[in-house]
Amino acid sequence: MTDTPPLPGGYEISTDPDRLDVGRVHQWLSTDAYWAIGRPREKLDRAIAGSLNFGVYDTASGEQVAYARVVTDMATFAWLCDVYVDRAVRGKGIGVALVGAVREHLRPHGLRRIMLATRDAHGVYEKLGFTPLADPDIWMVLTAGR
Repeated sequence: MTDTPPLPGGYEISTDPDRLDVGRVHQWLSTDAYWAIGRPREKLDRAIAGSLNFGVYDTASGEQVAYARVVTDMATFAWLCDVYVDRAVRGKGIGVALVGAVREHLRPHGLRRIMLATRDAHGVYEKLGFTPLADPDIWMVLTAGR
């Protein structure tokens, strides 16, 4: 399926960086996201400043309930990362709707490739058209400190 699932009622998505609850996002990522455990707040601040950010908010309270960011040149490539949904609202389809909204936001730019890495959420991304790398042998990585 590649249609964008609707966001459940009572929630809205925004790319306005001023709406981000950065303290909350830092708490989520640095304590509960396996890929970012222990990430310092200063590093998150720099990542947010250099990214296209998406927040999902409860329309009644204004509270942020999910986050994702994209690193992109807006011409050829994007890296989707730090996708996180608050544990209290998981299972409502917010994550799938958020990733779908990211995909649709990027669609007009004609990017050749949107990539991500996940250890445990393949099913979420497959619903939106993401597939495993067709030829992983051509990809390489430079790990920090090398």
